[in-house]
Amino acid sequence: MRLGVLDVGSNTVHLLVVDAHRGAHPTPARSEKTVLRLAERLTPSGLLSKRGADDLVRTVAEAKASSVRLGCAELMAFATSAVREAGNSAEVLARVTRETGVELRVLSGEDEARYTFLAARRWYGWSAGNLLVADIGGGSLELAAGIDENPDFAVSVPLGAGRTTRTRFTADPPTRTEVAETAQWLVEQLAPVAKRAAKFGRPDRAVATSKTFRTLARLTGAAPSSAGPRVRRVLTESGLSQLIAFVSRMSATDLAELDGVSPSRAHQLLAGALVAQATMRALSLTELEIGPWALREGVILRRLDQTNGEDHTDSSD
Repeated sequence: MRLGVLDVGSNTVHLLVVDAHRGAHPTPARSEKTVLRLAERLTPSGLLSKRGADDLVRTVAEAKASSVRLGCAELMAFATSAVREAGNSAEVLARVTRETGVELRVLSGEDEARYTFLAARRWYGWSAGNLLVADIGGGSLELAAGIDENPDFAVSVPLGAGRTTRTRFTADPPTRTEVAETAQWLVEQLAPVAKRAAKFGRPDRAVATSKTFRTLARLTGAAPSSAGPRVRRVLTESGLSQLIAFVSRMSATDLAELDGVSPSRAHQLLAGALVAQATMRALSLTELEIGPWALREGVILRRLDQTNGEDHTDSSD
């Protein structure tokens, strides 16, 4: 069965097409991304701008057309923090459905954490034991932990890389004072979350997902994406601290020249690094393993769990 999942995030709209059936490893067939930066297109009153909504409708329509062309039996579409928090979210969602025929499901932050945790659990298996998963998006940070497929602890906090950049920095690069104050502020924001997480015990394995964590790991020496998803990649707290000292003095233009840094996300790199550092310190982690599966894969896996186990035909049948 060929499935498509459309992820409308704070930075990008990402269509992932996979071939899979229940009990099988989902095999990626196609990936298409469009940078919209919806979180940066909210008006001062918190509404998604008309141009932002126009671009969203157009992009969703194009993604639907791609899914049809690629033979997807189903297109699962969801939106995260940018659309979730827009004051005109209901109006925008209704327009998307009316003009494209695609019904965007708005995920709660906790839903994001749970789907991402499921994906990590399936990738690493039961041998991972008490698993902790962290994911930094554009608008929020998700954390989840537990020993089963459904986490015992799942939380979302508004500490995404894009949001932190917009709300904490006024210069490019940020001033030393802004960097120091933001680092301290993040520690304070994460203290109560860490206290809750501690009740569920130390993790046997700590995993990080998302583009932000992958980029940070790459900049601290991890293998490039071209090496494949099964290469072990880690992000250490010591390596991250050294990286922050280096990138905090660089402008977004210069950061975009670094290997593995997307030009569309370069301006968020420092904030993402600070969020990652604060998270590791709050949870007393010296190392995070970079997991290749995250939210989109979690959505696909949960959908496959709901099949009757007989959907084994591929798109060519």
